[in-house]
Amino acid sequence: MTQPASPAVAVMGAGAVGCFYGGMLALAGNAVTLIGRPQHVDAVKRDGLAIERAGRRDVVRVEASTDARAVSSADVVLVCVKSPATADAAREMKPYLRPDSVVVSLQNGVENAQRIAGVVDQVVLAAVVWVGTYMEAPGVVRHSGGGNLVLGVPRDCASRPGAAARVRQVAALFERAGVSCPVADDVDAALWSKLVVNCAFNAVSALGRARYGRMAAEPAIRELMETVVRESVAVARANGIALDEQEMIATAWRTAERLSSQYSSTAQDILRGKHTEIDALNGHVAQRGKALGVDTPVNRALHALVKLREAGDDLA
Repeated sequence: MTQPASPAVAVMGAGAVGCFYGGMLALAGNAVTLIGRPQHVDAVKRDGLAIERAGRRDVVRVEASTDARAVSSADVVLVCVKSPATADAAREMKPYLRPDSVVVSLQNGVENAQRIAGVVDQVVLAAVVWVGTYMEAPGVVRHSGGGNLVLGVPRDCASRPGAAARVRQVAALFERAGVSCPVADDVDAALWSKLVVNCAFNAVSALGRARYGRMAAEPAIRELMETVVRESVAVARANGIALDEQEMIATAWRTAERLSSQYSSTAQDILRGKHTEIDALNGHVAQRGKALGVDTPVNRALHALVKLREAGDDLA
C-alpha cells in the first residue's frame, strides 16, 4: 500500500528522544500520538508538547496515551523504549499494528530492530540517532544539540517485502520535518559506529557525573575513552563490521564538541534512579568480545561499575 503524504505517526516510549522526533514531525503537520508514562501523557494532554531549543520554544498539540493500542491508527511507529524493554514493547504493540505499518527503532544498541522483527511481521527499520535531548519537565523536552538520523534496513530484516521502498518513504517523512535523514546501504555498520561512541561517553559521563565537554578536556579521561573506542572497534571488526579506528576516535571528539553541554542518557538514568541501557552498550561489547575472543578490559570495568552505581548507594 502506498504511504500517505502526511503519515500518521505513533511514538512507542515517548521519552526525550521520542518526544523530540515526534514533536518535530507534529510541527511539520503530521498527526502524532505519543505513548508514554502517565506524568508525561497527562502534561501533554493538558498543555501540549513543548520543545525547548536555543532561543526558541515550540508548543504543539499531539495525541497522548499510556496504552499500546494507540499504535492502531499509525502508518509509522517509532520505537523509543529503552533497549531492555524492546521485546516487551513489541509484544504489546503486535496485536494492534496495521499490516501495512512500518516500525522504526530509534534506540541505542545494535540489536533492537532484530528483536522487534522477531516479534512483529511488519517491515522493521533501524535509525541511528545523533541528538542531545532530555526531559526538562513532564511534557517538556530540551534539545541541546544534534538531531540528524541515519536510516536503513538491517541485514536481518532485508527480506521483508517492501522494505527498500519503506525506508525511502520514512526518510522523506523526516526530511520534510527538517530532520536530516540519509539512507545507509549498511545501517548495521552505522549502528555499530554509534555504539562505539556511546561506549566511549555514556558510562564515563554517568560515573563522573560529567558533561561531554568536561570529559573531553581531561587528558586522562581522553586516554580512557580512546581505549574504549579501540576495544569496541576491535569487537566490531571481529563481528564482521568494518570500522576505522582513527575515524571513530575523531567522531568521538567531534561529538564532544557538538554536544559539549550534554549528559549521557546513562547519566540521566542514574540521576533519576532508573535502570540504564549499559547492558546494550559497554556490556554488549564485553559480551561479544568474550564470545569472539577479543579482550575488552576497560569496557568490562565500565559496565561493572555502572551496574554497581545503578544498584544504589550504601551511604545514607
